[in-house]
Amino acid sequence: MKTMYVTHPSSLKHEMGCFHPDSPERIYAISDQMLASGLMSFVKQGYSFKALKKDILRVHSPIYLDYLYKNIPTDGEYYYIDNDTIMNSYTFESALYAAGSGMFAIDAIFSNSVKNAFCAIRPPGHHANHDNAMGSCFFNNVAIAAKYAFDKYKVSRLAIVDFDAHHGNGTEEIFYDDDRVLMCSFFQHPFYPYLGKHSLKKNNMCNLPVNAYAKSSRIRDIVNNHWVPAIHKHKPEVILISAGFDAHKEDDMSQICLTEYDYAWITNIIVELSEQYANGRIVSILEGGYNLSSLSRSVVLHIRALANI
Repeated sequence: MKTMYVTHPSSLKHEMGCFHPDSPERIYAISDQMLASGLMSFVKQGYSFKALKKDILRVHSPIYLDYLYKNIPTDGEYYYIDNDTIMNSYTFESALYAAGSGMFAIDAIFSNSVKNAFCAIRPPGHHANHDNAMGSCFFNNVAIAAKYAFDKYKVSRLAIVDFDAHHGNGTEEIFYDDDRVLMCSFFQHPFYPYLGKHSLKKNNMCNLPVNAYAKSSRIRDIVNNHWVPAIHKHKPEVILISAGFDAHKEDDMSQICLTEYDYAWITNIIVELSEQYANGRIVSILEGGYNLSSLSRSVVLHIRALANI
């Protein structure tokens, strides 16, 4: 099998209240659609391991890690970092397994067990920066996977593609001065987290703001005329994806107007580039996507593209 589907039951234990859009139901919806579509039979299944302290500290500060650990609430209680980023008693452990999922997938692709992997985990990560949580993100999962690839597999260059509707400010901050990493994204602006419109000033940042109600043609133009040339120039040895699906036109968390077929198209482009430069190695990690129907449909087409099915 070419593609691995990575998850862990701990993703279902982290919750931030019944009002919060980042709910465990997101993972249930994805797995249900994977089963209903028959796709689960065509992917290899894997279960994340827990990231260790040393893994988290490749990206985050010791003071920040200690802050999260000391504020784990008792069962039935919540600890508010901000109105969007809330811990219950399981959040810290769930975040460790979420961070470990990308590392687990990195091991799988570099051992040639599979070509690529999708990590259906939560909490997400791309807003978390070096020393604080925000935007429902505690540890920056894709950054931790990147640093793991550098350290364990001596990767020289990698690319991070972020197609979430919200700017991956944490990922940008962590790798802003690291020329080994090329980051490519689009994001609605002005919009949460209200950062990133100047990121084109760095050669390793190809992060382009788009207006509300941007259509497929605008996003495809960005991919074809900005991402693709940048990736050709960078020649990454592995491609990581911050896979947020909240730019779908059915998702109320943004005003970008994509469909699941746009995500399939973007994924096909990334797969082609990975075959050219990275021996097909891709690790995709779930970020946003809050309308359960559009999320699950989009993930299925994303994984179909990864698996070439």
